[in-house]
Amino acid sequence: MASPAPAPLKDAVGGLDRDGFVALLSKLIGESARLQNDPPIHRPQEDLVAEHVVDALRPVSTETGGGPLVVRKVSYAEGRSNVIVEYPGTVPGHVVSFVGMHMDVVPANPSEWDFDPFSLTFDSEDKDKLRGRGTTDCLGHVALVAQLMRRLGEVKPPLKHSVIAVFIANEENSSVTGIGVDGLVKDGLLDKLKTGPLFWIDTADKQPCIGTGGMIPWHLKATGKLFHSGLAHKAINSMEMNMEALKEIQKQFYTDFPPHEKEKLYKFATPSTMKPTKWSYPGGGLNQIPGECTISGDIRLTPFYSTSDVVEKLKGYVEDINERLETVLDTRGPVSKYVLPDENLRGRIEISFDGDVMNGVACNLESRGFKALCKATEEIVGHVEPYSITGSLPLIRELQDEGFDVQTAGYGLLKTYHAKNEYCLFSDMAQGFQVFVSIISQLEEAA
Repeated sequence: MASPAPAPLKDAVGGLDRDGFVALLSKLIGESARLQNDPPIHRPQEDLVAEHVVDALRPVSTETGGGPLVVRKVSYAEGRSNVIVEYPGTVPGHVVSFVGMHMDVVPANPSEWDFDPFSLTFDSEDKDKLRGRGTTDCLGHVALVAQLMRRLGEVKPPLKHSVIAVFIANEENSSVTGIGVDGLVKDGLLDKLKTGPLFWIDTADKQPCIGTGGMIPWHLKATGKLFHSGLAHKAINSMEMNMEALKEIQKQFYTDFPPHEKEKLYKFATPSTMKPTKWSYPGGGLNQIPGECTISGDIRLTPFYSTSDVVEKLKGYVEDINERLETVLDTRGPVSKYVLPDENLRGRIEISFDGDVMNGVACNLESRGFKALCKATEEIVGHVEPYSITGSLPLIRELQDEGFDVQTAGYGLLKTYHAKNEYCLFSDMAQGFQVFVSIISQLEEAA
């Protein structure tokens, strides 16, 4: 007599268990003061989260013999682990992965919050609201995917696909490299993920995020001649020169990198932008014309342009300005000037860039991963509205360039991302759990 057919995966796995999710999330948020990533002031200890994840999964792991989960910690720096968890499938090369759930957080100042950022608390009027640093970004996702893997280990559904979760260190700061997902990729530990869709779980609002922006931090320094403000004809006003130089550079930037035709397809809210965000100068009195100053800012670049091309163009703009100071920059008033021939002095503009330049990502809209995510979102959330932003996500373009089919999603709230009084909604996380199960089910049916 034939064995009965296994229950559909959705029925076997069920929904997200609130008690288990909240219990794990409470432990994670309780560690968040020591997960803040802002060196040298704050150096996170992701091992604290990694141990909680491993403890939650150990009862259904091969380590104890209680289940099929293969759990591995990988560390490239003391106290800063990554965790790779695999639910083995039966068909080699059939893989679906959930990656990017990072175990560090951005800093929080308790004096600026309405509640303790470093413990999980509940809104007295809304039990759906779970509050604390990391609930949206990204400890909520750590707890969510850990619960998914635990449930697979408990139910043991027969799957053709291996389901792999990768919890990572060091997402919130790029001054230290090689200890998070970049280290795992370099060592080939994620190579098997290339044969199936990879879902990067670190965005928000329950919809597919199909595009992100590149980011280029820049510093524009002007050097003139400091002098008494009552003798302006003997000075080169670095502030005036820098403002005019930036105006010229922005004009050329927007000519060379205009709105791209693909931005409409990907639903970007804005095209590429270059703007100042910060002034600095050595200081002095109100009666001193400053001899130097620096304007800093960033470029947010849609992924259809190359950051390296932009950097080279900006260097060229500055070189041209320096060669043609007298003709290319407007002056301000009858004695404003950027060259003092009698003194053989010329003002000078310099541009420099921080090391953490990031490239944007345009997800593959034809991939089976994207189609599965859209179908699951429409099924569970009730509608699907893919979106793109020129905010930047580190690391995922590098994954795409390495050959991974990267799709991105998240179930926190964009309005609380990196914000004071951060929170998420349990109901959103519960829908995320169902989306993940739907994705796995779709891939199984198509295998």
